[in-house]
Amino acid sequence: MENRRKPAPPAATLDINCDCKEYVIDYLAKSFPVRLMAVFTDENGNPRSEPMSDAHGAPVHCRTALAARDRMIEQLCALPPIATALDAIIERFGVDQVAEVTGRTRRLIVGRDGRQKLQSRSPRANVAETQAFMDGAKRILVFSDAGGTGRSYHADLTAKNQARRVHFLLEPGWRADAAIQGLGRTNRTNQASAPLFRPVTTDVRGERRFISTIARRLDSLGALTRGQRQTGGQNLFDPADNLESIYAKEALHRWFGLLFTGKLEAVSLGRFQELTGLRIEGADGSMVDDLPSIQRWLNRILALPIALQNAIFDEFMGLVEARIDAARQAGTLDLGLETIAVEDFAVLSDTLLRTDPASGATTHLLELEIARALKPLTLKRLEEIHGLTGQRQRPVRNARSGRVALLVPARSILADDGTRVSRFELLRPLKRTHITEDQLAESSWEAISVDVFREAWATEVEEARSSHKRERLYLATGLLLPVWDKLPSDFVRVSRISAADGRSLLGREVPVHCVPELCRALGLEREQTLSADDIVQTVLATGRAMELAGREKLLVKRSLVNGSQRLELTGWSAARLDWYKAQGCFTEIIRYQTRLFVPIEGAASVIARLA
Repeated sequence: MENRRKPAPPAATLDINCDCKEYVIDYLAKSFPVRLMAVFTDENGNPRSEPMSDAHGAPVHCRTALAARDRMIEQLCALPPIATALDAIIERFGVDQVAEVTGRTRRLIVGRDGRQKLQSRSPRANVAETQAFMDGAKRILVFSDAGGTGRSYHADLTAKNQARRVHFLLEPGWRADAAIQGLGRTNRTNQASAPLFRPVTTDVRGERRFISTIARRLDSLGALTRGQRQTGGQNLFDPADNLESIYAKEALHRWFGLLFTGKLEAVSLGRFQELTGLRIEGADGSMVDDLPSIQRWLNRILALPIALQNAIFDEFMGLVEARIDAARQAGTLDLGLETIAVEDFAVLSDTLLRTDPASGATTHLLELEIARALKPLTLKRLEEIHGLTGQRQRPVRNARSGRVALLVPARSILADDGTRVSRFELLRPLKRTHITEDQLAESSWEAISVDVFREAWATEVEEARSSHKRERLYLATGLLLPVWDKLPSDFVRVSRISAADGRSLLGREVPVHCVPELCRALGLEREQTLSADDIVQTVLATGRAMELAGREKLLVKRSLVNGSQRLELTGWSAARLDWYKAQGCFTEIIRYQTRLFVPIEGAASVIARLA
């Protein structure tokens, strides 16, 4: 009898569903409200409800609710599966470009023939993947908590791949210590360059609730471990990201007030109370005293439709940013420790402020001259981020200074009375600032063509690259706690001056105009005096009036006259007007009042003669 083998059956198509759809459908099937409820009034006259049952005790269901549940389940089952972030990255770039260092033992990949196949991964696969990334064979690395333990992925000087790491924080989670551990994998000593950290969020504003929690916990973690908040936060988050700060709490209290008075556009009081279940209005028609906490408010916002929560968050963040901008301009915004990277610094003077009688620790006031290497924003990078030809962007040039900037619409802020203040962001090669619509109309910025803008921007970038910015600042160092109350309360900035050669200084910055007052407060025999050039530069830069040393109580201040900034003298004597003019000052009659000014050019020499 002939032995014939049967042909093997064709391979079945690999069809694996890796989503968690069954959990959602099971939740809907068991928890969707489909039972009819009977409404009755209790003995106190309050309306109550209870489930309805038939004569045999079986529950009575609502046909409309059952149909809605079944329709929702049908639509969910018809949706295509959504790949996880890891699988989406591997599918987009391929396994030849992505090194995966995770705890997965199996994964779905797409072969060269375009078909999916199930691949097994041994524990040694992570070692090979890490080496492939550090050698530059694979340019992208994805690692998880399980794959990040005990490994380093920084741009080590001994590794072949010394490119700057761009670290995307995709799933921060709730544990700040785990987030810091993951960030530290790409930021180590002996590295060619420091990494660039970028948190990733969606356009759902309510998701900022999770980023806010991580930002707050990272700040707290850094303060507990190293005594400085930058150690925890790594300057990864903006002050506006912390939605549980004092600025956010003040903004929320004001937001409730605007909601109660009907001055918000996103939502009305009645609809907000109906959707969230939070009571803002009391029985007597007034706003309740015990308003919901910001944590409770944030949790309820997450349950709202995406479009509504985005609109609410935009108005709320407008109030938050208005308060943060005000604190930043006033110098009271506490950013923790800020690192100022400089090319070089020199100590011009060292004044002993205090010596502790018990420990002998000293407090010093250092006058420093720092040199910074300017790193301007290139035209190519500007076009990648914002573009130049669009309806939102406007190339402009200042008619007075001749400098150019790109005008981009920014988030509007809300005033305390509920009015929306439109803002723009001025992007310049060396800095970026915000300007309101009213300020823009009164300024000297005027529109220019794209070609003129390109040429002027490139010229400013070349000028910045070929020079160093030199500044002078005062830094209080040493034992600061005993003299903390003597330092200016309206300017709180703790800085680390870090030079390229490894030298560093840590202390609190003291504005130039506060130096004489600080010395007087500490009872120094020889008061610290400022030069005339320091007085002129400080007044022009900060706008703060400064008193001149001399018999007369002359004050130098910055005044805006006819659209230009001037140096004005106040407290002068009319009997000595001719003497002031002989020293180089000039007068102008404005609104029938004689005012005395110091010319900007040569102001230091005039101030020196007046002092």
